[in-house]
Amino acid sequence: MSDVDTRLKPKAKTKTERPPLYKLILLNDDYTPRDFVVTVLKSIFRMSEGEAMGVMLTAHQQGACVVAVFTKEVAEAKAQQATDAGQSQGYPLAFTTEKEG
Repeated sequence: MSDVDTRLKPKAKTKTERPPLYKLILLNDDYTPRDFVVTVLKSIFRMSEGEAMGVMLTAHQQGACVVAVFTKEVAEAKAQQATDAGQSQGYPLAFTTEKEG
């Protein structure tokens, strides 16, 4: 007989981790009309009129407001899309992302 160990080792279980999440944040400015901000929130983030108004007013009063939480890629893409919507109309509307936690 040979001295080689032929017992099978148990396979290590791989643990899949959830991707980190990122907050998508609306930044307040003094130039973009409120109605336009609400329109962007409704069209890009599929908010109701009331939800969009609440987010817009919170950003207006506090300087910024978390719009939603997404994976990094989705958050960055939506932030860019929303910022571009403002810039296309000549407004300084700005959205940014920040890692959650």
